[in-house]
Amino acid sequence: MLERNEQAKQRWGGAHKSIDTWLHARQDLLIEYFKLAGLPPYERESQALPALADVRNFCGMLMDYISAGHFEIYDHIIESTDKAPQSTRDIANELFPLISDTTEIALDFNDRYSERDERSDLKNFDRELSSLGEALELRMEFEDRLLAALDQHELLLVDNQS
Repeated sequence: MLERNEQAKQRWGGAHKSIDTWLHARQDLLIEYFKLAGLPPYERESQALPALADVRNFCGMLMDYISAGHFEIYDHIIESTDKAPQSTRDIANELFPLISDTTEIALDFNDRYSERDERSDLKNFDRELSSLGEALELRMEFEDRLLAALDQHELLLVDNQS
């Protein structure tokens, strides 16, 4: 996932300030995900669960990333697809519902874990975090396909004023 994000930053970085900010937020989210999941290079001690403060921080970052996508980036994409050929509009129409499905998974995770207290049972945390990771990986693939379709038709205008 981190490699995918790095490729996206190299490919579309500088095209639009909001896309740059969003890709940076995506990278920060992925790093926090790797830390929570105990994935290399952020392995956790044996079966230890992450601190609840770290889980809450991650949930906040997750909601910021999801919100930025829906309320900034996708608005830009929708505006751009109005000028795009039908094939690009078809891709957008195919991918937006799939992205929405991943949004639901992220919202469910946030609802379960953002307000947990120290007495909470986290027995399903690792499994649910893994499911969220799979959803995020799909989401980023869908987002990158949208950006690639727009880029192919030169619809990611350079605009660092936004």
